[in-house]
Amino acid sequence: MTLLNVRRILRFDFLILLPILGLAFYIAFIPHQNYPYPLHVDEWFHLAYSKAMLQSGSTTFIEPFFGQAMIGLGSNLEAGFHLFWSIFQQLSGISWMTIFRYFPSIIFIITVLSVYILAQREGFGWEAAFFACLIPTTMGILGPGFLVPISIGMLFTPLSLFLAFNFRTVWAYLLIFIFICFLLSIHAPSAICLIIVLTPYILLNLKGNFKHSLGITLALILPFLVISPWIFNMLLSTAKSLLTPKPLTEYVYLPPIIRTYGYLPSLFCLLGTFLLATRGNKQNYGLILGLLALLLMLVTFFTFHYGVPIIYERGLMYTMLMVSIVAGAGLMRVKNLRLPAKLSAWLKVPLITKNVGRFLCLALIGITLAITIPSRLDTPYYHMIDRKDYQAFVWIKDNINENYEKAILDPWKATAFTAITDKNIYTRIHVITKAKDKEAYAFFESGSSNTTFLRENGISIVYTRVSGGSEDFNIEYKSRNPDLVKVAENTYLLKEAEKEE
Repeated sequence: MTLLNVRRILRFDFLILLPILGLAFYIAFIPHQNYPYPLHVDEWFHLAYSKAMLQSGSTTFIEPFFGQAMIGLGSNLEAGFHLFWSIFQQLSGISWMTIFRYFPSIIFIITVLSVYILAQREGFGWEAAFFACLIPTTMGILGPGFLVPISIGMLFTPLSLFLAFNFRTVWAYLLIFIFICFLLSIHAPSAICLIIVLTPYILLNLKGNFKHSLGITLALILPFLVISPWIFNMLLSTAKSLLTPKPLTEYVYLPPIIRTYGYLPSLFCLLGTFLLATRGNKQNYGLILGLLALLLMLVTFFTFHYGVPIIYERGLMYTMLMVSIVAGAGLMRVKNLRLPAKLSAWLKVPLITKNVGRFLCLALIGITLAITIPSRLDTPYYHMIDRKDYQAFVWIKDNINENYEKAILDPWKATAFTAITDKNIYTRIHVITKAKDKEAYAFFESGSSNTTFLRENGISIVYTRVSGGSEDFNIEYKSRNPDLVKVAENTYLLKEAEKEE
């Protein structure tokens, strides 16, 4: 291949890759296009922890929601994620709301570009990148539209596969080692999923290239040995749990992969699997078997209930990532389709006969987008707070001093309250405090009249705007408690705390 031909290929890929990266940004941005704040409760949680770590100046800090425990490396399994964003926010000066709104899309662009780099060596780079754009974001399985650890974790799967497939140097193994160390610090399930994907390729190289298998294995295993003194008990309990069946009732809400990702991309994945299998070579088999290994893990958990629930939940996203890569090979096969010589001679239309595969490829891409984009736009997302709540919380942060340390408010809004105000709360959703949640709602329904309840629980701030079962419907309770002083709309302070000031 001449240098001129290489330049033409690169120019063509560059022109087609740009709209694909634009599509990636748009798909990941859909949840945020009409909502400028974090959406998922996990996003608000990570924001609160990142700010608490930043304020303490250490990886050990006081738990920000209830203020009753110290959080350190042993109890914060995603400390690397919080540390990374804390440092980034400080260095960049970008506001937290801007980070949580736009950076999921930016990270997803890099992930799709990494998929392109991996698949381009096999001739289906932009095709795989296109299908990677279609990975959905849902409230159940998360996804690239949220700023959560798995969104960053997905980036390292195609990068690690690229290194393992194409390089056999100490530097490649060192990079994989660094990737696994980083994944363990931000999201251990992502590290496990990467190991599951790479294991078949390691086994394929045992015969004929044992040193390469050993190098990759050491790069994957050594990070676990390094941190084992800190997480030994957790590793032991996790190993034991693999032999214990889990009740599936908590996980049946998680959607099937094919229906969630899309039927047409899944069909392309089947075609791509066949193509890669007929092509042969260890890289192609490694992609196929890596995908099958993830599917086997999912089937084992869903059918026989053996495994680690969090690996199952997050493994769905990594399976869709691998499906997208293999589907790219299927789309490439369609693009390269040629009519039989006799049929081409009969048609006598060179434009059609020479480009039938490309025309069919464009038509199928159009159909895929026509189905997928409306589906992504129709995906429901809850909003924990609205603009009025956000402005109230910012006002509380800026105007209510440290003498007022603890608030009671709608448990649905409480996680976001702490993330914005840096103040403690009485209760919040997604923790084992359902009885406290009921107490909070009963308190508001009584007109916030129970001063004894406030004093006994050290509560000095009351925010009375409560969701009425929907993010679009809020009940604004009025306090009937003479011991509460109204300082802003829906915001009250306990008089005793006011005197202490």
